[in-house]
Amino acid sequence: MWLVLVEAISGSDAGSHLQVGDLVKEVFVFPQETKDSHVLVRAKLEQPLQNFTVCLRSYTDPTRPHSLFSYAPKAQDNEILLFKPKPSEYWLYVGGKFVSFRVLGAIVASEHICASWESSTGIVGFWLNGKPWPRKGLQRGYTVGAEAAILLGQEQDTFGGGFNARQSFVGEMSSVYMWDTGISTVRVLAAMQNSPDKAPIFGWRNFPYKTVGEVYLKP
Repeated sequence: MWLVLVEAISGSDAGSHLQVGDLVKEVFVFPQETKDSHVLVRAKLEQPLQNFTVCLRSYTDPTRPHSLFSYAPKAQDNEILLFKPKPSEYWLYVGGKFVSFRVLGAIVASEHICASWESSTGIVGFWLNGKPWPRKGLQRGYTVGAEAAILLGQEQDTFGGGFNARQSFVGEMSSVYMWDTGISTVRVLAAMQNSPDKAPIFGWRNFPYKTVGEVYLKP
């Protein structure tokens, strides 16, 4: 079960923005490298995960390593992490271990990715712009912990923090979805169009978020 948290902004959150909205015509803009700017996804998992899928679209030109999606309970910093170490590669972490997927890093372009994982087999699926890559294996039998901090644009080395500016995301991000199931290529293509046939845990049409630091929501 998931709870979407919507709270008043406290004094410690000055300059941040809390909202739940349909963001289909908008993107988050991360204009520069920072040690703290990120989007906090205001959703809380009460039960552990045996399966998951994460999809998002990103548009960036830095060639250095950067974090896209970070899910971290208190006991494990890289519980789920989508990380891009260089333009030609993506890493998916589950429980502190990762598999890599090589891609063509030619020209700067918007890239839509989806990554899925299932505990029973450890199989990891990866799609780039709707095309599936060969499946790999990771952490068979593992259970993803609950009550995690979920962030876009920074990697968590501690629960909700421990950021490194040189791993921060710079660019535009949108179409962020998460399911507690696997996904088919047909559903990946639907997510690319922001019209998934099943309601995810959270998605771009019901996105619960708070921006922290220099992150802006733009058409």
